[in-house]
Amino acid sequence: MLLIQRKTGAERVSECAHQPEFRLAHRLPYRELAQLTPVNPSRNLNMRHDVGMNSPTTSTGRPLSGIRVLDLSRVLAGPHCTRMLADLGADVIKIEPPAGDLTRFATPRRNGISSYFVQQNVGKRNVSIDLATPEGVEIMLGLVDHADVLVENYRPGVMDRLGLGPETLRARNPRLIFTSISGYGQTGPWVHRRAYAPVVEAETGIVASQSNARDGELAKDPHSHADVYTSLEATVAILAALYQRDSSGAGQQLDVSMAETMLYANEHLHDVLWEGEDNPHWIRSFQPGDYLVLTVANGESLVVSGHPAERGTFEFFIAAIGQPELVDDPRFVDVATRMANYGDLSQIIREFAANVPDADTFEKIFSQHQLAVGRVRQPGELTETEWAAERGAVVEIDDRSGGTIRVPNVPWRFSDAPDVAVSGVPKFRGEDNRSVLGELLGYEDDRLDQLESAGILSSRVPKQ
Repeated sequence: MLLIQRKTGAERVSECAHQPEFRLAHRLPYRELAQLTPVNPSRNLNMRHDVGMNSPTTSTGRPLSGIRVLDLSRVLAGPHCTRMLADLGADVIKIEPPAGDLTRFATPRRNGISSYFVQQNVGKRNVSIDLATPEGVEIMLGLVDHADVLVENYRPGVMDRLGLGPETLRARNPRLIFTSISGYGQTGPWVHRRAYAPVVEAETGIVASQSNARDGELAKDPHSHADVYTSLEATVAILAALYQRDSSGAGQQLDVSMAETMLYANEHLHDVLWEGEDNPHWIRSFQPGDYLVLTVANGESLVVSGHPAERGTFEFFIAAIGQPELVDDPRFVDVATRMANYGDLSQIIREFAANVPDADTFEKIFSQHQLAVGRVRQPGELTETEWAAERGAVVEIDDRSGGTIRVPNVPWRFSDAPDVAVSGVPKFRGEDNRSVLGELLGYEDDRLDQLESAGILSSRVPKQ
């Protein structure tokens, strides 16, 4: 008897999903499905994770291969978001104004290439359009027809005034995910306030929190937390919208604000919002600002993760320093007394650390008692360690003048997409005008020449 095994629908979909043609078609925008051509199934997708400056910007082996992103953002929050999308395999086209992205003029810089610009924009194609002109807007509208995602971080209302607002663009391409990043959002009483990361960090309590750790001295640290955190939240929202589009068939508008991001990402805001009594026998919201920075005999400094006054953690500390009798010291019998005498407890631990010869010895002792230890390093020191070399934490990017620029690599490791990495080359402003507009809009050389002569398209590419 011949037995015929019937496959379920899920099994058939799963079987199809392993075919390259299926994967690519599943991700292409609706306007390009008709143009789909078969992918060579013999193509080797097992590329190394540590691909460097000569690797392709995208490949069908990356998770976002087939997704196209128009990047109208500048400086940091938007560019870092779209750089992540490029690292994940999306075809990101940076739309740069004739004046150029501000970060192009940052230093250090070599051959017109700023290392700041490289870190946030490598791997993207570059087109420079004057969107203040009707012809520039027409070009932009044509590009939108071929896009899955648009990211912009202009002040609210600017895209509408250009004729490129979300309603206009989504009416033209219903599958478009239109992403706006701003200081305080696209609605509300603060919609027109100027906002940059330091300003938002001041408004959302970050500067005040940092001053509390400096005994009240108000000062801004050197990092743009609001920009970077918002770029992460925007990326998550875009990925979620792409996933939702698979079932709904429609794109949507995403409104991501830096201020709400800094509230959302503040793991201690719940404590400020708490109303009512609190149990004095527990450390409130962990209080990591109290964690000790200790110095050992050779001058190295370390941070120990854990509050020395916390229940359980206190016992780890006194065991590590070899003074278990402190458990009966009346100053340290419970959390409340330990907090009241925290200066004394800290000093005992500091004195122990000062007599430990070096950081390795200190970490060995404390790790035996369930306590994690990290060395206080200057920025960049970690990149020179054996750990960084083995993990490929830094990559070398072509500086377009025969040398390289070192930048951080992606933090992700995909088992089925080993070629996910920071890769490609940094582009000069307008370097891809002709290739992109020829490829996507079918512009011939004569038309491109006219647009360049009229200043609608421009470029700044060094002569070879």
